Amino acid sequence: MQSHKQKTREDCSSEVQWQGKVQFLLHTMTHHSPDCKCNCGEPHKFDPTFTGPVHNRGCTDVLCCVIFVIVILGYIVLGTVAWMHGDPRKVVSPTDSYGQFCAQQDTPNANKAILFYFNILQCANPTVLINLQCPTTQLCVSKCPDRFATYIDMQYNYRRNKSYWEYYKQFCKPGFNDPDKPVSQVLRDEDCPSMIVPSRPFLQRCFPVFITRNGTLTVANQTSFKDGHGKTRSVIDLREAAKQEKTVLSGKVTAMQQGTESGITSLLDAKEVGIKIFEDYASSWFWILIGLVISMLVSLMFILLLRFTAGVLFWMVIFGVILAVGYGIWHCYWEYSLLKGKPDSDITISDIGFQTDFRVYLQLSQTWLIFMISLAVIEAIIILVLIFLRNRVRIAIALLKEGSKAIGCIMSTLFYPIITFLMLALCIAYWAVTAVFLASSGDAVYKVMSTLPDCKYTNLTCDPETFSQSNVTKLCPGSQCTFAFYGGESLYHRYIFVLQLCNLLVFLWLVNFTIALGQCTLAGAFASYYWALRKPEDIPSCPLASSFGRALRFHTGSLAFGALILSIVQFIRIILEYLDHKLKGAHNAFTRFLLCCLKCCFWCLEHFIKFMNRNAYIMISIYGKNFCSSARDAFFLLMRNVMRVAVLDKVTDFLLFLGKLLISGSMGVLAFFFFTRQIPVIQEEVPSLNYYWVPLLTVIFGSYMIAHGFFNVYAMCVDTLFLCFLLDLEKNDGSASRPYYMCSSLRAILNKKNHKRPEEKKKGRK
Repeated sequence: MQSHKQKTREDCSSEVQWQGKVQFLLHTMTHHSPDCKCNCGEPHKFDPTFTGPVHNRGCTDVLCCVIFVIVILGYIVLGTVAWMHGDPRKVVSPTDSYGQFCAQQDTPNANKAILFYFNILQCANPTVLINLQCPTTQLCVSKCPDRFATYIDMQYNYRRNKSYWEYYKQFCKPGFNDPDKPVSQVLRDEDCPSMIVPSRPFLQRCFPVFITRNGTLTVANQTSFKDGHGKTRSVIDLREAAKQEKTVLSGKVTAMQQGTESGITSLLDAKEVGIKIFEDYASSWFWILIGLVISMLVSLMFILLLRFTAGVLFWMVIFGVILAVGYGIWHCYWEYSLLKGKPDSDITISDIGFQTDFRVYLQLSQTWLIFMISLAVIEAIIILVLIFLRNRVRIAIALLKEGSKAIGCIMSTLFYPIITFLMLALCIAYWAVTAVFLASSGDAVYKVMSTLPDCKYTNLTCDPETFSQSNVTKLCPGSQCTFAFYGGESLYHRYIFVLQLCNLLVFLWLVNFTIALGQCTLAGAFASYYWALRKPEDIPSCPLASSFGRALRFHTGSLAFGALILSIVQFIRIILEYLDHKLKGAHNAFTRFLLCCLKCCFWCLEHFIKFMNRNAYIMISIYGKNFCSSARDAFFLLMRNVMRVAVLDKVTDFLLFLGKLLISGSMGVLAFFFFTRQIPVIQEEVPSLNYYWVPLLTVIFGSYMIAHGFFNVYAMCVDTLFLCFLLDLEKNDGSASRPYYMCSSLRAILNKKNHKRPEEKKKGRK
């Protein structure tokens, strides 16, 4: 016996502090079988007063709570200042070449809400995609032109018909009223456009109207026209210009190579597709909504049925994988035996080197031998894991079933993600509005725009008031000083950049705090379920509301502390991504390698912190300690059971992913048969659609997101029950005074029993 104690002391010397307590050591030997032999802290001791989440608790991490409240108040002040100084019209509204908004009150553009381009062909210039500014005069007009005309035709006909000039001059620069001015000077100074074409407003911009007649694309019955330099241009050229203009408006900057086409969908096609998609949504929204409601009900039923199907589903998939890998081994052996006797198949891979055509490797017997060995190793690993970890897999499946029971008892938890969604939507909306107002707080910046490729002043800042007296117009004829964007290099603009960074950091903090609040609330509710000895009789009333109140009242500081740590890591990751984007053209290999390593390290750190925060919030919801103590206790508890943690994590992730895939896929199949009229019973109810894939993809994506929301609650439930299960094993021994709280299936797997109290035995005999 002494030698046995000595051996046990040596095995657990780093885990249990030996202080001569033989009873505690014997209890540890018989009831606690940790998975790690490292210094993982001392197991939790039995507490006769503990019957579930602690109710008499105090506020934790008060300092962080105070800081968090101050930051929120400062964030409100920041939004107010941005709202006072910013003007979102600078970002979303069209602006003419003088930096004035279209439809801006108290300006000449008060009644002019649409932007008109003098020469939209200039928007096909590759410099547009770099500067995001079309190098042509842009004016605000009250309506787009509805006829085709050139300035030369107007000047030739205006003496006979004055109304011709009256109509044309509304698209010229304000104040210009000299139709006798030479055409060359008018076009050089860009007093008027060289032509106008029938256009319609789109995104508050005038775009040409294309019409296809007899298979020929025309604009107002014209198939060709002359530009300002007298060069004949086809309607196809104008259509390509519209393509480039749409690229600029959508903000998609694409590197263009000389001699290559943009490949962007034309404005005409985009408008037609957009109209058809809108029509499809308008006619099918009711059926899409029905599909999403069905997916919600299916998700709910799937979670509730997991208590009966989790084990069967998991083992079916596992044996399916084993059979699939076994077939792969057989197929590789068959291919290897066929190639073994053929000439030139015995050449090794190193002899042929790297080949772009990978089919060459399939003609070598060595390739199939490598495949066969690799699959055999994978098969052996799977079988060995199942043999040696079968008990832990059974525990994971039992916890999955217990999670379904817990959700069945506390159904309100399934609808808590709606609260989280609304809070996240509020955070995102406030951040976006603040960012837009801050971005529009800068000064107007003007830059030189020139159509000449060799103009050295292109893209330099300029002053529109003194530009006409500068030498730029002489050295670069036709150049203009046009409005580019709002910003500038002033000290005020630098402050705006810093404020945008603060806006981003606080936004990340609020988002992570909202998620943390949801996790802690759900954990408290499910912990109340687990620590009820008789379920559901001993479950407290309104466990979700009680848990939400405890988390918000006592642990706002702890949740904010954990959210801040995660937010800082995410903020650094965003900065690294920004630097990586800026250094893409750099040739310093060491810098790129260092940046790649930092990105990888912080990605791993972020996921580790998410994992630890999640478990720390569970411990906070149970014991009510501060964040650091809860994170330490959760970490040591998990490390003492590291193999169980690994198995449960993978089994849960796999089954939940399978459930999401099953629900979204089944709803997609049902929607496909419905919208393609392949269900005879209700095919007359199906609306006529231009593209059936529009509602189909909407239903699939919406079903996946709904299933993801439901299964996130389920995953939180399983994680909470798992930590409670580990605590139960450490704190209790199944005796009458220290009974296990785990379900009977878990006790059966672990060969644990709850001994009845004397009074219960007497009742049983009677």
